[in-house]
Amino acid sequence: MFTIGDFARHGRVSARMLRHYDAIGLLRPEHTDPFTGYRYYSAAQLATLNRVIALKDLGFTLQQVRQILEEKVTTEELRGMLRLREAELREAMTAAATRLAQVEARLRSIESEGRMTTQDVMIKSTPAVRVAELSAVAASYAPEHIGPVIGPLYDELFTRLKAAGVTPAGPGIAYYEDAPDGDGIVVHAGCVLLPGTRPGEDFEIAELPAVERAATIVHRGPMDTVMPTEQNLARWIDAGGHRSAGYAREVYLECPPDKEKWVTELQVPLAPAAR
Repeated sequence: MFTIGDFARHGRVSARMLRHYDAIGLLRPEHTDPFTGYRYYSAAQLATLNRVIALKDLGFTLQQVRQILEEKVTTEELRGMLRLREAELREAMTAAATRLAQVEARLRSIESEGRMTTQDVMIKSTPAVRVAELSAVAASYAPEHIGPVIGPLYDELFTRLKAAGVTPAGPGIAYYEDAPDGDGIVVHAGCVLLPGTRPGEDFEIAELPAVERAATIVHRGPMDTVMPTEQNLARWIDAGGHRSAGYAREVYLECPPDKEKWVTELQVPLAPAAR
């Protein structure tokens, strides 16, 4: 038998924690001296303590831990629960990393205020293009809402094009418009097709009109970090007395597996100059 101090040392926990576990009925000592009140634990209880700590560290509440222990969950059942929790934590880590990238993009936007560069912005005309596309609605135009929608759209589009034996003839082009009911943004994920390509059963073909005047800028890196580039372009448009006439088109010029090496051109259509 171990005193509470010895058991705490072997279990790498505090005696105070063991007293709390005893008080809530989570892990009671093997024996409590009726005269002194001293608590004594057995070596076999280390296995229970290890389970308690592992489950607690994985995010389970003490109430959930107690329920798991009382139901005498088997090792295999516990392994399944831990694997599920592991998947949840990995998903949370991915979401947190994405959120961190968005925060960093916001910070870069703040830091770049007052240091606007203009040499990277060009006004040019863009030709009409024919694209195969899939579309869906995102909650807003914010990167954290666009990213989870447009990525799966492109994955599905390329899968369907391959199944239909259709080979893209140019880069991917994404464009956006307000949802008809005003609730959200319609995301169009497209890629350029050869003239004469017919629509398939599982994708649509859209004719994107030519744009006489578009303010363009090249963004390098993942689209999660596009905000500083996009806001730099917006400031340039405003400083030049221009007015945008819609959402930017995104032309994905280079999309290697490493998203840090992506090259994307943003094309903001400009309203006709006032006369």
